[in-house]
Amino acid sequence: MEDSRPLIVATNFRELGSTGVHTHFQQVARYVEQSGMRVTVVTPFSWARSLTYPVFAPRLVLAKVYPPASVVWYRYWHEVFLRNALRRELAATGDCVVYAQGPLEARAALRARTGPNQRVVLAVHFRVSQADEYAEPGRELKRGGRVFRAIRQVERDVLPRLDGIVYVTKWAREAVLSWLPEAVAVPSTVISNFVAQIDDTPVTEPLADLVSTGRLDDRKNHRFLLKVLRLAADAGHHLTLDIYGEGPLRRELEEQTRALGLTEQVRLRGVRSDIRRFLPGYKAYAHAAYAETSSLAIIEAMAAGLPILAGGIGPIAELVDDGSEARFWPLDDPEQAAEILIDMMDSEQDRSKAGAAARDRFHRDYDASVLGPRIRSFLFDIG
Repeated sequence: MEDSRPLIVATNFRELGSTGVHTHFQQVARYVEQSGMRVTVVTPFSWARSLTYPVFAPRLVLAKVYPPASVVWYRYWHEVFLRNALRRELAATGDCVVYAQGPLEARAALRARTGPNQRVVLAVHFRVSQADEYAEPGRELKRGGRVFRAIRQVERDVLPRLDGIVYVTKWAREAVLSWLPEAVAVPSTVISNFVAQIDDTPVTEPLADLVSTGRLDDRKNHRFLLKVLRLAADAGHHLTLDIYGEGPLRRELEEQTRALGLTEQVRLRGVRSDIRRFLPGYKAYAHAAYAETSSLAIIEAMAAGLPILAGGIGPIAELVDDGSEARFWPLDDPEQAAEILIDMMDSEQDRSKAGAAARDRFHRDYDASVLGPRIRSFLFDIG
């Protein structure tokens, strides 16, 4: 008998977007809907939409004056609007599962639910704590500061009260439990991000040798890719690269591309909703992020049968194996990374072998048809 309870996805992001969080809950929602169950996505913009701009906009001014205040403003008002939207949705809903895409969303759901029959499950997309992400170099917070501590306190209060937790990697689970061991008592599971299969018919428009996708920010480390490409060119290998994504570093990356003489080799292609259909047309996927919880970009590249070049950080090392689907390059040594890149791109046989291994790994470990049943079962059967 089919479960009649709906799934309510709670997120502080807008319903549509291109982040990894969007891809995660969209893939989960798509699979659950295909199972004949109802899914509703609730965001802060689901309630009093006309007020969102005047209430949310001051954050942009605060970001220039005092960044920690911007973080507080964003978190406070997004939670208020989301809680009101959830209160309205859950008042009209009986038994259900709220799938919260962050600790604030989880707290809003716990406060809005009508009783324990409306279960709240958290997806962990953050590394260690959301406070740690805000405190990365160049970001808004000082590690150990007042706002940093307040964010961690929210997580310390919320996580032990949840009905379930979904970690997308074992690394993410260990990172959370390293500072919040109380969370071990909450029913949990480790289920990787997943995507549906990709049509492997490549598009006919000219594409580059390499492709990389991700927000143009410090964490994604696109500067490293450009340095590696320059060194490869100096060695006589003029490889081309398409980068998909937008972010605060776009202008800087454009300037670096010109300064390195790579304007004929690198294209910043912006945000595209149809990236998946382009992927099979590339020769390899290049990833340089030094901080991840998981990587949907790598999973999608594997679905397209692309060999992977990436740093062997903990979460990435769970997704792919060095020497099989991937080659790990040192993120602190562009010269050695350039040698690894040249070795892969010079051998069509090695690329083909790694690409086939990547596709096989995808079908075995990351296909929606494999992991969809697992996450649906956890969401609706815990307790």
